[in-house]
Amino acid sequence: MKNSEALIKVRLSLDTEEKLRLSQWACKSCDAVRKEDEPSIVAGHRQQFSIDSDRILHSLAYSRYIDKTQVFYLIKNDHITHRVLHVQFVSKIARTIGRLLRLNEDLIEAIALGHDIGHTPFGHDGERFLSDICSAHGIGCFLHNVQSVKFLQYIERKGRGWNLTLQVLDGILCHDGEIHEQSLAPNKAKDFKTLEEEMLAKGRDPGVEIWPMTLEGCVVRFADTISYIGRDIEDAIRLEIIRRDEIPDECRDVFGETNGTIVYTLVEDLVSYSIDKPCISFSDKVSDALKVLKEFNRKSIYENPRIKSQQDKIKLMFELLFEKYYDDYMKGREDSDIFLEFLDGMAQRYCVETPPAGVVRDFIAGMTDDYFLTQCHKNLFPSVRQYLPASGKKQRSSFFFIKEAGSISDDREIISACENIIETKPVDKQEIC
Repeated sequence: MKNSEALIKVRLSLDTEEKLRLSQWACKSCDAVRKEDEPSIVAGHRQQFSIDSDRILHSLAYSRYIDKTQVFYLIKNDHITHRVLHVQFVSKIARTIGRLLRLNEDLIEAIALGHDIGHTPFGHDGERFLSDICSAHGIGCFLHNVQSVKFLQYIERKGRGWNLTLQVLDGILCHDGEIHEQSLAPNKAKDFKTLEEEMLAKGRDPGVEIWPMTLEGCVVRFADTISYIGRDIEDAIRLEIIRRDEIPDECRDVFGETNGTIVYTLVEDLVSYSIDKPCISFSDKVSDALKVLKEFNRKSIYENPRIKSQQDKIKLMFELLFEKYYDDYMKGREDSDIFLEFLDGMAQRYCVETPPAGVVRDFIAGMTDDYFLTQCHKNLFPSVRQYLPASGKKQRSSFFFIKEAGSISDDREIISACENIIETKPVDKQEIC
């Protein structure tokens, strides 16, 4: 008991020190808001946003970062950035900025660690394919930032969620680093009702603009861009998609031509123009050069046909798997993986409040690249069987093929699409929540 009391005093002391040490524009730990009160937190020794970082780190969804695409997929190269490395870059860069601006680093870390939790397998291509399917099923667009909040708040821990703070969930929802902005100021007037309204609004119209409620959330949004813009260039050069001398001269004059100089310049400029201000901003010169560099990456890397050679196959696999799981769910096939590995033990509230297409969306969105491909092999490829279903009699020929995927599409189309996607390691089981 004495040790516990002593630790609580340390935490209260840290909360008090924040008010003196942090900027007047920082979000203090004592201002954290949770949807559900947890007396154990109030009586514990850890600060609020530090708890959220720990909860995200220990989530199953965080574990699956390890095998999710950042930009380049179905390429065997151990040095290409995966989602887990990108998240670490965002966290490190954002915390560096936060320290220099005297912001709350615990809040920054929690937002950064959780910001891409909802990403689909195969990166933004997978996100686009799943969004098209979701729209066709009448459940709105799919957006990874919205899905990140859903996973952490409503799906993890078998539907109980992690009860994260509003400030962390808001920062995750509003992290969109693809949008170019010179300056960001927080929109502080938010509560959990606002969070839910913004999630619904983004689902209806992805172009709806939303802004973080904290300056820490604004920092992560900019750090997301800083972390990927130069790293994607290095990866593309390593894969011989572009050459270093193709980087626009106006960008090289400002940033140099390596990821290191790009990151350093962007961080230095952002901090220099944001010290002791209620907003964060780039200078005109750096912002203009960054906008040009983003456009260069879009045209030369992200839309380069050389990295899209297997896009049509992956798109078809998304469509076929979605149809397969949707049919299984509607017909109550409890031997399907959507029941065994996703819905088994799930809270009744989730099952009641989530439409069938939404359940399938959540299952697929949580998959790693390898698990997705394994499911394709399991459900869409013909397989050799020694026994017919419901029969104990061994077949004379070992070349008797039984297709597992039922009535999905034409056999030749499936086989053609699935052939030579990639040699994958077997991933037989993946617990999604």
